Amino acid sequence: MNHPAETDILDKPIQVGPAARYPRILAIANQKGGVGKTTTTVNLATAIAATHKKALIIDLDPQGNASTGLGIEHSARHLTTYDLLIDDATLEDAIQPTIVPELSVVPSSVDLSGAELELIDLNRREFRLATAVCRAQTSFDYILIDCPPALGLLTLNAMCAADGVLVPLQCEYYALEGLSHLVRTIDRVRRALNPTLQIQGVVLTMYDSRNKLSDMVAADVRAHFGDKVYRTVIPRNVRVSEAPSHGKPVLVYDWRCAGSQAYIQLASEMLQRENKAVA
Repeated sequence: MNHPAETDILDKPIQVGPAARYPRILAIANQKGGVGKTTTTVNLATAIAATHKKALIIDLDPQGNASTGLGIEHSARHLTTYDLLIDDATLEDAIQPTIVPELSVVPSSVDLSGAELELIDLNRREFRLATAVCRAQTSFDYILIDCPPALGLLTLNAMCAADGVLVPLQCEYYALEGLSHLVRTIDRVRRALNPTLQIQGVVLTMYDSRNKLSDMVAADVRAHFGDKVYRTVIPRNVRVSEAPSHGKPVLVYDWRCAGSQAYIQLASEMLQRENKAVA
């Protein structure tokens, strides 16, 4: 896990043992709502867990949809990302298992909706999540952070904690305009707060092969961002939309459907990309 020096993130340096393992941390971010961000977080993490890698989702969206989509009832969310950011709860205490083997979650609650205002007056407000993650003793291979649809302090915390940003992008007319704004924000964070932050990749979502606009948007995004854009596209799929209402990732709800197969393929492509980067 690449981060700024520990003394830059924490008030006191952490003593890290020789056997310590650091996970790869990816923020799933887009300031536009309805682009498939939470769906991508939940199902990509599920597909990663299916390869016998340990994965954790940190639900940083006050709507808590990632938590709901993993079957975590509101009454069962005793420690949440709010406690992590505001009350200095430990990551280990906030982690909950899910119905998916090898996949855990730090759930969100409605309390997080007020965290933006509360964070303003806290010391090192941009690094609250990074601090919690760096202090944790965990064995996760991947941590995926589901960001809210805004570029405020919550998303900023995710970017300061992350190695890279994975951007779900809906195949619609204004897609590139919104993406350029996000790219500028990532550049600012890299210059000022987290010099190792990168765009890990761009995932085209809600693709409709019958719609010429989807092809036009996909071509424009690929022309602009090149190999940053994943070859795998996530199609519009009814089963993907149905799965959250059952508290299940679509890979558990119906692994044979086109949406499930796309997320399996995306996970495979992502892990191949990660392995090449390490090599």
